[in-house]
Amino acid sequence: MRLRAVIVSLLSLVLSEPARAATLRVGPEEAITTIAEVARLARDGDIVEIQPGEYRGDVASWTQRRLTIRGVGERPVLIADGRSAEDKATWVIRNGDFVIDNVEFRGARVVDGNGAGIRFERGRLHVRNCAFVDNQTGILTSNFSDAELRIDDSLFADAPRQEHSLPHLLYVGRIAQLEIFGSRFHNGYRGHLIKSRARRSDIRYNLIYDGRAGEASYEIDLPNGGNATLVGNVIGQSAATRNPVVVAYGAEGHAWADNALVLSHNTLTSARPFGAWFLRVWRDRIGANIRVQGINNLIVGLGAFTLGASGEFHGNFPTLSGMLNDIETLDFSLAPGSLLHGRGKNVAASPGDDIVPDAEFQLPIGRRPLTAPAQWTPGAFQRAGDAR
Repeated sequence: MRLRAVIVSLLSLVLSEPARAATLRVGPEEAITTIAEVARLARDGDIVEIQPGEYRGDVASWTQRRLTIRGVGERPVLIADGRSAEDKATWVIRNGDFVIDNVEFRGARVVDGNGAGIRFERGRLHVRNCAFVDNQTGILTSNFSDAELRIDDSLFADAPRQEHSLPHLLYVGRIAQLEIFGSRFHNGYRGHLIKSRARRSDIRYNLIYDGRAGEASYEIDLPNGGNATLVGNVIGQSAATRNPVVVAYGAEGHAWADNALVLSHNTLTSARPFGAWFLRVWRDRIGANIRVQGINNLIVGLGAFTLGASGEFHGNFPTLSGMLNDIETLDFSLAPGSLLHGRGKNVAASPGDDIVPDAEFQLPIGRRPLTAPAQWTPGAFQRAGDAR
């Protein structure tokens, strides 16, 4: 009986032990030469490593439940070259827990105008150190209310100059959560730099600045409200913007039971010659009782910040672009002699309400830790020259 018990115990251990994850390498000199093939061969829990180079028309649908996909060394570049997976995207992520690291997506096009670098349909997706350039949409999600998307240290740029549909650099549907950290968005066209319908949108320490050549509409659009927290970002519209609004909240009515908007330590800029509407909240559509907070924001350029966005506003200051170090070189920190240094309001973070920054965006992409000063300065940077 004792021997039988030992055998049963050993069999149970063997059967319960998960299969060892494999590392599959794809590249011109590897046994697997195409991404489409490795997408077919990979199993749950595997790691896919993509070697440097250009992969043209090599599109894929990923159906695994858990997978890490990473570029090795110099970032591999996926050029759609007129092809798409399922008439949707260069990559389609069906429903799983995915990490995608160090991969570049270029040139996604489909007939309906919504061709994405990545079409994320369900599950959890963590994108880091990636680039999305010249796609009709960089990342496009579906509307599953349990899906989660996180983006770290990535680039979204160069919307195509198309007229038949709006190219957004990032378009997030009605999912549970969106998080964006240390990333850059620029050079939009007609569409928005970031559009999120998520229940929770947490956007921190990013450079969301359209630039001289950009013609985006809103820089951040939160059309269905939700709980949105914007901390430590540079958010800026170009002179050629298609809309005076920089940050829009609730324009299409509510989709969630809880709605609140917090803007803390952002630098909002506009080069629009006739003035900007830096923050617009549609209370008639989203609800009159939503909580709106604006704390220690720096408003750069002509325009209105609190007009039509009643709420709790403290430590926000207007200024002109000449009071910053050098916008042309993307240095948005206050010049050394500015009287606004140390003029912000010191606000203690309360549990569940993390509005005090603990990092800053750092060029070219990414963020660095920030130690809280004795007295806060309004805007996304705490010391002169810190944007560099």
